Amino acid sequence: MGWLIQILVNAVVLLIIARFFSGFEVDGFMAALLASFILAIVNLIVKPILVVLTLPITILSLGLFLFVINAIVLMLTQALMGSAFNIDGFGLAIIAAIIFAILSALIHSFIVDPITKR
Repeated sequence: MGWLIQILVNAVVLLIIARFFSGFEVDGFMAALLASFILAIVNLIVKPILVVLTLPITILSLGLFLFVINAIVLMLTQALMGSAFNIDGFGLAIIAAIIFAILSALIHSFIVDPITKR
């Protein structure tokens, strides 16, 4: 049940980011839901490999390089989705990764966690 909530939250966050940035496009809620599902799979499989391979850079940057890894994961998701999910450039992907992390944390702490703890 927790993974389903996470996928729904990620889909909502993708739609929010797409609303504010013209170079970040998602073709509706179903495309955002599919992108969120693919993002979860890529986070499960590819992200740990990238984190281990870039561990020295991540340590030297005090963890800030993780945003670059998240941007790579977003770009990989975009490549797998095709035209339904589009990000115009790596710089926008880094900004989107930062905003994605912040919005996801806020939604979980203020909405999801209070509801699930009842």
